[in-house]
Amino acid sequence: MKNPENIATRKSSEKILNVLTKSIDQLVGGSADLAGSNNTKTKYHKIIKPGDFNGNYIHYGVREHAMCGAMNGIALHSNLIPYGGTFLIFSDYCKPSIRLSALMGQRVIYVMTHDSIGLGEDGPTHQPIEQLSGLRAIPNLNVFRPADTIETFECWELALMNKKTPSVLALTRQKTILISNKFLKENKCSKGAYEVSRSNNIVNLTIFASGSEVNLAQEVSHKLATQNIYSKVISVPCQEIFEKQNKNYKEKILNETKYKCSIEAGSTDCWKKYLGSYGISFGINEFGKSAPYKDVYEHFELTAEKIIMKIKKIIDK
Repeated sequence: MKNPENIATRKSSEKILNVLTKSIDQLVGGSADLAGSNNTKTKYHKIIKPGDFNGNYIHYGVREHAMCGAMNGIALHSNLIPYGGTFLIFSDYCKPSIRLSALMGQRVIYVMTHDSIGLGEDGPTHQPIEQLSGLRAIPNLNVFRPADTIETFECWELALMNKKTPSVLALTRQKTILISNKFLKENKCSKGAYEVSRSNNIVNLTIFASGSEVNLAQEVSHKLATQNIYSKVISVPCQEIFEKQNKNYKEKILNETKYKCSIEAGSTDCWKKYLGSYGISFGINEFGKSAPYKDVYEHFELTAEKIIMKIKKIIDK
């Protein structure tokens, strides 16, 4: 990739939507009065208005529940592909309709931005903590949390390909660093989890992460290597798809090392199944704080230095 940009994954989503809305007539977009923040509207959209339905974008207003119910209706009515945006914290308003789209096996795409404490100053009322775990508990729902632009493109592709499964795209407000500057023919996210880097051929620690925390996991891995603790970093953009992989692939990802940890700026509940007896989960199990996002990460000890200290205590036991 030439001149790669470090941008928020909500902005990456906007870039791919500029391509998709130009080429896929069935896509019907929208937002619950947050189009400018969700980045769901492109220059190729025409607004659907009273008396004029010859368009492909709906301003739903501040009506998350109604928006998601309408998207279910659109998906059931024809071969149209509805997507709509709001903040991840407001997925609670959407939950009944999300559950129904999963139950009915409808291709509905929920674009949910501001996916963590990384939204910063909007504070604990807007910082999702338990929402990812709650959504991951819904059967037949793919919850995607891409780490960078490439993963965002790949997750959009998977959301469109899965005709019988709705998708949530959990996207960042803050910029992320590309975990790779190469577009590959293979869609790595199609495995749900995959190795993005390792600091040595032989490793004794596996670091799982999703979204913006993949960058933090790579920083931890690099700094541990300077102290002769070698690790591999596993990006987990979609736990639900990973669970469907064959036994050999899952064992390769999960069972190479005795020591494991997960890093995600949210509830730790949904990571414990991967960590075993010698694992530690770095996350947040309380409400957030209002401050610049880097300060909030520092407050919750989601920094390379704090994580490394705790990892070393476990390995040195």
